[in-house]
Amino acid sequence: MSGPRLAPTAHWFLSMPHVADVLSARDIGKFVNLQVLARQVVEGTCSGLHKSPHKGFSVEFKEHRQYVPGDEIRNIDWKVYGKTDRLFIREYEQETNLRATILLDSSGSMGYTGSRSNGLTKHDYAIRTAACLSYLLLQQQDSVGLVTFDTKVRSYIPPRARPKHLQAIINQLDKTKPADETELGDVFHEMVAKIQRRGLVIIISDLFGDLDHLLKALAHFRHARHEMLIFQIWDPDELDFPFRQWTQFSSLETANRRHLVDPAQIRRAYLEKLALFREKLTNGCNRHRINLVPMSTDQPYSDAVAAYLGLRRRSR
Repeated sequence: MSGPRLAPTAHWFLSMPHVADVLSARDIGKFVNLQVLARQVVEGTCSGLHKSPHKGFSVEFKEHRQYVPGDEIRNIDWKVYGKTDRLFIREYEQETNLRATILLDSSGSMGYTGSRSNGLTKHDYAIRTAACLSYLLLQQQDSVGLVTFDTKVRSYIPPRARPKHLQAIINQLDKTKPADETELGDVFHEMVAKIQRRGLVIIISDLFGDLDHLLKALAHFRHARHEMLIFQIWDPDELDFPFRQWTQFSSLETANRRHLVDPAQIRRAYLEKLALFREKLTNGCNRHRINLVPMSTDQPYSDAVAAYLGLRRRSR
């Protein structure tokens, strides 16, 4: 059986430096027919698939509204005036491209890899997911940008819609390594000020940190009227805590922090705290109308993203 058929741009994409290290032709083939459709009104700069709050001319007619002093006289619908003897303005709704910004967590905890993750750290998994999404967005002529962060923002590539913009994103992904601690809430509050136009904010992270502070920062994004999509990256070890023998646990974010423990003594407490953490996070995201997608590194990342985006498209 032949492999997935690629769009012409996919072959150009695969020929770029470093792309083969991040993404395969098979992965790309799963995305070529998908579209990221924003659920709410977003801003953009070009004609495309996504609705904009801006009204204009030579675009699709939306509705009439009653004239009020200060409105442009040239926008009056004189035909309606002739029939009703009342002044109405014709409003239009232009279609614009989505502006998406991917926030990639490169803190130390993302460097974990377990025995069931096909040799990929959570960070490896995250950058592949980011590459897939970037390709998808640019293929459908949307704008995409990239932010990498740990304790602070390490790199910021503003959203662009040019096909060759993907090279800059892939280059940055290729050289980004997980290190240091992070406080997600502080970084996200900072990014709200940087991302001034409303759009889609995609977070790829394990979301480890102070949960109350994190949820306040996510609410800040929503207050700025961004749509939010979070891919929470897990290693299977973090979900079921499979350790049975005495094990030394080392911090990936703080040097020289190690603890030799009997997993049997802490497994129950760990799983209980994990369940509470996930429940509180899920409830907080639901409360703020944020899309939270758990992903585990033993799943094919391309299948997980494709399945979610397909569901997103059908639910419109």
